[in-house]
Amino acid sequence: MAEDLKKMYRTIMDDHFPPKMEISFVDDDKRQTLFYEKVVWVVDDVQKGLRYGENPGQEAALYRLINGNLDLGETQTIQPGRYLASDIELLQSGKHPGKTNLTDADNSLNILRYFTDKPTVVIVKHNNPCGVARADSLEEAYIKANMADRVAAFGGCIAMNFPVDKATAEAITKQYAEVVVAPDFEDGVMDVFAATKNLRVIRIANIDRLQTFVGERFVEFKSLIDGGLITQWSFVPQARTKADLKLAESDYKGKTYRIKREPTDQEYADMLFGWLVESGITSNSVIYVKNEVTVGIGTGEQDRVGVAEIARDKAYRKLADRYCFEELNIPYNELADEEKKKEIDNKVAQEKGGLIGAAMVSDAFFPFRDGVDVGLREGISAVIHPGGSLNDYQSIEACNEAGATMVYTGQRSFKH
Repeated sequence: MAEDLKKMYRTIMDDHFPPKMEISFVDDDKRQTLFYEKVVWVVDDVQKGLRYGENPGQEAALYRLINGNLDLGETQTIQPGRYLASDIELLQSGKHPGKTNLTDADNSLNILRYFTDKPTVVIVKHNNPCGVARADSLEEAYIKANMADRVAAFGGCIAMNFPVDKATAEAITKQYAEVVVAPDFEDGVMDVFAATKNLRVIRIANIDRLQTFVGERFVEFKSLIDGGLITQWSFVPQARTKADLKLAESDYKGKTYRIKREPTDQEYADMLFGWLVESGITSNSVIYVKNEVTVGIGTGEQDRVGVAEIARDKAYRKLADRYCFEELNIPYNELADEEKKKEIDNKVAQEKGGLIGAAMVSDAFFPFRDGVDVGLREGISAVIHPGGSLNDYQSIEACNEAGATMVYTGQRSFKH
């Protein structure tokens, strides 16, 4: 039975999707058509498409846009030929990619496009980031992103905006990863990766031009149970600089409530970093960021207080695991020494899970102050969210009472 289950994951689907696809948008005398072709690779001298879909047994195919464009109002789709995840170069296939590998890679690029001037690493698992960090070197950025949630990063997709050097490659191979995505790989790096048999190593040369995709839109398709489709323009974060943010202010019953303290430069940097990372996270979501590293990420919850608490609890757990692993080279969950565990727990409690001085990021407004209070009790110093709640004044008062600051983006960032 166990061997049968393992065989399930080794089964490669021969998909029956056609080599070409066309989608036409028709309005009386105007027809606009997008033309696609299926992507295949040659792996071990055999032509193969996607390994399988979200699960073994689900056929899947990858298509790239090769011609056509779409004008809707004053917005155009991304033009054909500017390929990223739809035209990857497999340098080491191990197991060739399945759907989840590519969607993880794509969402990592979705986030990474906003960070091109400094080494940045995004680790994605199940289409959500589990660790994102910026640093002065790629190796440092990887270590920080991995340690932000080492447990969730296991088997994830690691995407980087700079060519991978040997030091970073050696750090990556110390943990289990499924996919590595980068614009290039320095001499000797592929020899390091070759020791990890099933690692998929993907080069996407256009990563060095990712900033040209900022503000660009494409059409998203969501299939319904009856075969119907919902289409929408892709999301574009409008708040990308300090000048795009507004200090929190709200009118309630004839009184104007204003945030008393302006953010520091570091708080602005952390809030903008977190807000742009937020654009790649399933809603409802709340995350915490400190020194341009994610501290706790809460995703896909139904209530905002609950997701703020989940992100807080994860920050505590992940910091405990990090300290245990750094000192003893074992996961916290495997630590049997109760005295040592108590020592780590006390250190994490004193540091409030690393949340003291962190920025709190929410993809939608806080309907009441109880959501903001979750972070304030842990010592966060700044909050960024869209604003627009009738009860924004409550959150402003909560921040003023704690000496924290708050800004609005003026735009919701839901992702479903």
